[in-house]
This record gives sequence, structure tokens and C-alpha cells, in this order.
Amino acid sequence: MTASIGGTPRGTTALLGAAPVRIAAVGVPDFAEVPRSAGADVTALDWRPPASGEPELAWRLAELTGHPAVEAANQEAVARLLAVRPVWTRVLPAREAIPALDDSGRRLLLHAGPPLAWPDMCGPMRAGVIGAALLEGWADSAEAAERLADGGALEFAPCHHHEAVGPMGGIISPSMPLIEVEDRATGRRAYSNLNEGAGRCLRYGALGEDVMERLRWMGSVLAPALSAALHARGEGVDLRAITAQALQMGDECHSRNTAASALLLRELAADLSGTAHAREVLRFLSDNHYWFLNFSMAAAKLATSAAHGVPHSTLVTAFARNGVEVGIRVSGLGDAWFTAPATQVRGLYFAGYGPEDANPDIGDSAITETYGLGGFSLAAAPAITGFVGGTVEEALRTSREMARISLARHEAYRLPALGGVGAPVGIDVRAVLDTGIVPVVTTGISHREPGIGQIGAGLTHAPLECFAKALEAIRVPALDAAPVAVAVAVSP
Repeated sequence: MTASIGGTPRGTTALLGAAPVRIAAVGVPDFAEVPRSAGADVTALDWRPPASGEPELAWRLAELTGHPAVEAANQEAVARLLAVRPVWTRVLPAREAIPALDDSGRRLLLHAGPPLAWPDMCGPMRAGVIGAALLEGWADSAEAAERLADGGALEFAPCHHHEAVGPMGGIISPSMPLIEVEDRATGRRAYSNLNEGAGRCLRYGALGEDVMERLRWMGSVLAPALSAALHARGEGVDLRAITAQALQMGDECHSRNTAASALLLRELAADLSGTAHAREVLRFLSDNHYWFLNFSMAAAKLATSAAHGVPHSTLVTAFARNGVEVGIRVSGLGDAWFTAPATQVRGLYFAGYGPEDANPDIGDSAITETYGLGGFSLAAAPAITGFVGGTVEEALRTSREMARISLARHEAYRLPALGGVGAPVGIDVRAVLDTGIVPVVTTGISHREPGIGQIGAGLTHAPLECFAKALEAIRVPALDAAPVAVAVAVSP
């Protein structure tokens, strides 16, 4: 087809003739260029072989596509998730909120992500363990805390196993203050710790007297002030309403919480002004643009937990990282974790640091993505794109792509840049394997060595392997006839 007539490939001209031709091209993008160069109207379909082209996995996907038991289960799970109305009700010590932490016979610490033993922990999480042991008075030096862990005197469990979530390392110890978020209709509750703000923080693996002093202040001053303000207010704080408004003001409520933090402070400011240490508490909160993150996480945990445990549902109810592995849990698959090695974060670094310094992806904060926030609502937060190393166009495209792997759109969480459509919510294991699109996460970056802390922020994706393992584990009632499914994904 090197010869041409009037600049048009000869073979192509004979094929197209004189009438306008419209072509749908599937496969390698270059396939569309020849007919397009001949004047054809070519639409390239975003299609790839389901289940990465693995025949057995693709057949499992076909069995689940349109299966009545799965469809009904997913409708139920989504309805439960969307029905939750998260309200911040209390601030209380972790030992009072989580019974397992109130056992004087054990020294239990909760951590982010799927289960992980001390010898396998990454640097920032090990630093979090050391800091928590110092905070609790279990050790008087970092070396003594390490000896406790090395000797098996400390126990560990995922936050998710106790209806809690924690950002980055996610360490929760008995005396740490937690926020309690409740669904008043069901009485269900979820928890998260209080946010330390920016700078050197234990959640990022920083250690030092400045870090410990802040944690002690949060327990002795900040938590009592917040509790007193809630009591004076006489009612909880509607986190759903704040989240919905913040999305209209440029937040995605994971890595950008500037508007949401200001809105939450406005709700409490009058009642906080009458508490002890009011000036320093208000100053700390007004300077902390990350304050709302932990509320966003607890609200997301509350909603996704409500959707968990529906037999045959393929909805993802947990998505968490411990710095070594990434894991998901699925509504219809009980408490099993489906894991893969943690991924690297693509983003921007603080001066003096680069990818070689970064710890792999870490934290429970991806629970916000399972609730339609964070990367799924990236279109709502154009200001964040420069901070995480992207463009506004990429943000819009990301939210559109996340809709392709989601079961629904949130009725209250709207994305103004996309015409006000609801944020995509309810990650579907089947859709991820069908399209090959994996959930995107906006996140911070920790230094891989303990004691240093945050070195940047960016975007990362969940490993496809987690979803493949989950799909293999799903069992559904047999149908009378074998299903036949052809999966074609077209960008909306």
C-alpha cells in the first residue's frame, strides 16, 4: 500500500469508495491511522482482552457477568453503602472505643493495611510502632521499643479488623484519642485517630521529641477541647453534608481537604472558643489543612462496612496498604484479604528527595477511594493536580475512567467539572478485570527509612493481581445454561 492516488493509499481508496465511511477500530491504536489518513471517520474503541487475556480467568468473569445472584447482591450492597449518613459523635481514647485495646494483659497496636508481622514491616511503620511504644510508656527509648517488638512483647492487628482506619502507617495505640463516626439509623460506628497536621508526623514515620510532644498535646489538650465542644454543641456533625459541599469547593477529600477542614472548623469554632486552651486549639486547627482527612476516612469506613458481608457481591469494601503489600476485601468474600506487592507512587518530591528514597504505597486512606472520593473525585480538585504531578485534563479523564469500574454514582457527592454527575462509587471486581482499569489513589509519600517522614505526594494504582485473586475466589450458584459474554469497554 505504498503507491497512492492523489496522496491517498491506493488500496484504501478502493476499499472506501466515494461514500463517507465510519469505522470503529479495535485493538492496536496504529490500526486506525491508515483508514483515517484516507478520510474515514474512525472511532478508536478503548478495548482490551478481559482478565488480561487469561482464558480461565476470563471464563470466570463471563460466568459472573449478568449473573442474577451477583446483580442482586451488588444492588443490595450499593444500597447499604449509599444509605449511610456519617455523623461525628464523640472523641474518646482508643481503649474505650476498641475493646481489644483495653486488655491490660497485652500490648496491642493497630496498623494500616492488611495483616503484617513486625519483621516484615517497612521503615515508616516500624517508626510508628516505636513512637507508639514510647507514647504508651512501654519503653523509654527507641532502642528499648525495638527490643520489645523483636522479642514478641508487642502484638499487631490491622485497623480494619476493628472498624478503624489510620492514614499512612496508621498506628493506633490504647491512649491515642479517636474520632467516632456513627450512622444514627443503624448504630454502626467507625473510628480514626486525629490528624497531626503537616510537617514531621508519626503517621509518615518521623520520630523525635517534636513528634512526641505534639502527640502528647493532642491527647491532653486537643482531644478534651474537641470533646467539650461537641458536648456543648448538643449534636453531632454531619460529615456527609461537609463532604458534599467541599467537593463543590475544590477538594477531593483525600489528599486535598482544605475546604472540608475549614468547613468543619466553622461548625465547631463558636463552641471551641469557650473551652480551655481555646486559642492554641483554634490556631492548630486553622493551620491544619489535613484535619478533615481522618473524618473522611472514618466516614468512608462506616459506609463500606455497611456494604460488607452481602453473599455473592463483587463490591470492594476495603482497599488498604501497609507499605509492603496492597490488599482488598470484597463484600461477598468474608474477611479474606487479597494481596499483591505494594506499588510505587508517581508524584512530586520535596527538595533533596527522589523516587529512590520513597517507600512503596502505604496507608488506610485509600478507603476514601472505595467511597467515591480521592482519585475517584479527582475531577473536583483541579488545584491538586500540580501537587501530585498531573494535569487538569488527566484529572477529568481519571474520574471518567473510575466510573467505568464502579457500580453506582453517589447521590450527594457531585463533581461540578463533569456537569454535576455523582462521584463514581462502589468498585466492582468484575469491571476492573473486564476493562483492565485499576483504581487510582491520591496519596502522600513517606521516606523508606524510619524517622524521616513525608518526602512528597502523588498518584498510584491498585495492583490488578489483587482483583484477579478475588475473582478466582468468588463462587455463585450454577445457572441452567452456561453464560456467554462479550466485553467491550467504550469511554463515556
